[in-house]
Amino acid sequence: MDAQPGRTRLRASARLGGRRDGAGEVNARQKTGAFGGPPEGTLARQARPSPRYRRGVGVMLLDRKGRVFIGRRNDVTGAHWQMPQGGVDAGERARRAALRELKEETGVEAARILAVSRAWLAYDFPPELLAAAWGGRYKGQAQRWFAMRFLGTDADIDIATDEPEFVEWRWVEPARLPGLIVPFKRRLYEAVLEEFADLL
Repeated sequence: MDAQPGRTRLRASARLGGRRDGAGEVNARQKTGAFGGPPEGTLARQARPSPRYRRGVGVMLLDRKGRVFIGRRNDVTGAHWQMPQGGVDAGERARRAALRELKEETGVEAARILAVSRAWLAYDFPPELLAAAWGGRYKGQAQRWFAMRFLGTDADIDIATDEPEFVEWRWVEPARLPGLIVPFKRRLYEAVLEEFADLL
């Protein structure tokens, strides 16, 4: 059973969150979803991130019971949840970016890296979000994912940051993740579950 939601403190400021190239194929259904494009999003694996995709990282933070940390976003309409994620700064390594984003979004520093995705996992932005997401500069995001073990206690988690990503948080069973994420990232989350299946 899922844990109770975490603290819901939120400050006024907010920010916009956020392989398809010769390196891989896109697997997606051809119907149109609520955000436009395939309803469950697109996905491709890249050995190196295409310049058309913003480089980022994602963190699957696991507690001692094997549940996954998720937060409800403060800038998306509806009850959409996601795992911590963010961009890779110029000159920054993906590993360092993942640890930084985890701390910035959740306050968590006590975590151990268990595994890293074998490739960069890339997804496209829906057409109606392209202009809003970084001014249309990118077609989507290519992310390197990190599975981490949370070594602290729930009291260490603090989402009330200077630029909060989440309005609340909770621990959930891994299988629930694709049904909780915004639809255009669903294929991405299914791929993350496949990458870290041995840990779940």
